[in-house]
Amino acid sequence: MTRGDSPEGAAPGRRTVLRGTLAASAALSLPAAALGPAAPALALSGRPRAGWGVQTGDVTATSGLVWVRSDRPARMLVETSATESFRNARRWYGPLLGPGTDFTGTTALHGLEPGRQVHYRVVLADPDDPRRTGEPVYGTFRTAPARRRDGVRFVWSGDLAGQGWGINPDRGGYPIFDEMAGLDPDFFLFSGDTVYADGPLTETVALPGGGTWRNVVTEEKSKVAETLDEYRGNFRYNLMAESLRRFNARVPSIVQWDDHEVVNNWYPGEILTDARYTERRVDVLAARARQAFGEYFPLSPQRRDRDGRIYRVVRHGPLLDVFVLDMRTHRNANSPGLETSDPQGVLGAEQLAWLKRELARSRAVWKVIASDMPLGLIVPDGGDVEAVAQGDPGAPLGRELQIAELLRFVRHRRITGTVWLTADVHHTSAQHYDPARAAFKDFAPFWEFVSGPLNAGAFPASALDGTFGPERVFVRAPERGNVPPGEGYQFYGQVDVDGDSGELTVRLRGEGGAVLFTKVLRPGLVGQ
Repeated sequence: MTRGDSPEGAAPGRRTVLRGTLAASAALSLPAAALGPAAPALALSGRPRAGWGVQTGDVTATSGLVWVRSDRPARMLVETSATESFRNARRWYGPLLGPGTDFTGTTALHGLEPGRQVHYRVVLADPDDPRRTGEPVYGTFRTAPARRRDGVRFVWSGDLAGQGWGINPDRGGYPIFDEMAGLDPDFFLFSGDTVYADGPLTETVALPGGGTWRNVVTEEKSKVAETLDEYRGNFRYNLMAESLRRFNARVPSIVQWDDHEVVNNWYPGEILTDARYTERRVDVLAARARQAFGEYFPLSPQRRDRDGRIYRVVRHGPLLDVFVLDMRTHRNANSPGLETSDPQGVLGAEQLAWLKRELARSRAVWKVIASDMPLGLIVPDGGDVEAVAQGDPGAPLGRELQIAELLRFVRHRRITGTVWLTADVHHTSAQHYDPARAAFKDFAPFWEFVSGPLNAGAFPASALDGTFGPERVFVRAPERGNVPPGEGYQFYGQVDVDGDSGELTVRLRGEGGAVLFTKVLRPGLVGQ
């Protein structure tokens, strides 16, 4: 079936069901610094208000997560229905929202019907008097299909509000989210650098060619984040953009983090030398940032270990599994990357074992590996290595050893359909990895696609490392560094999996909607 076909009895497309729900969601008022004219205050006086919109996350065929933030203590209630009228609605009792989570909360939905449009509304109730409720906030999402023939579409990107470029009311905030929403994706893969907690904003920035960039600025965005409240304020900041709130109300997310949620290029155990910080223990900062990250995104509950866990697999029907990596929490210290033995690497031994096990178990046609950093692109950290590649095109060394082990495992187990998606480097490109060009030979050919930024400075293309034989088939990047969003070079990717043929099509897009590059991959091949 081609996308957009709607056989009798199937759920209607999202475009046809949102007119009323999104209008209600967008009407909620926000702080005075938010974009646009003041909206009417729909919340009843003295009752809880959900002025930051709603989000859904980690949606599968039968489950999903709904997020909200209140302006005061409240009980979260969620109602779901197959129709906008909310006839025969199902009610879900969520958590009590209070200062311990910055008044945020997430409610898990289970037992949903696959491949259907779900309408939901969140109601916040006074915990002392359940009859006193605020105005409902509305949203919608589509559950993953149970049938292969229904197909899948998603978008991905990363890097939001970085390098001094924040919410600019002259651009309408973050316009790229309206563009992505217009593609009617099943979900959005947010590939890290979801905030820039280490990147303070100023009210104005002089543009290179003349003129002025204006930023919405809050107290928390006026300095580097160190306290828990400052990290929370960084996540709250992006929700001031109406385009992002509209997007969240209609497109579920799968979210991972990278470095800027804490501080640039961080690794566990690091002690900062940056004079802007009074708290220089990265482990302390990372714990605070991790708490805020979990409070402000709807994340699947993972196994309870010492630090919590971000890496996970989200199953999206028979066509697609998304393996969400965490290349930050479990890594070793950044170094020149020349070690001949490196069992910890960028993933840590436990995450690597998990990834092997879950890849081998997966029965999905396509296995997207959501990597918060690229494999063969050199990302330096002064004289050290920040990502995987270290610039030596010979046999694997340092963190490359762990990636070589993974790629060898995929080949020997004859695991098909692996595709790597990432962001981080602030340009868009497509790399094909082939053992015929590589120093390390024991792997099957595969593709890596890079997108981003969403709203941040753009940078020249990164150099390649030849260890795994990458060939850059396409790249779009500026010639100079930190090009502002208004000059273009803002990117996102689109992935379509056809239900009939099983083919996966990647389109790299620029802000404005232009398709810059297209690649079609065939299912069932060990390497291509």
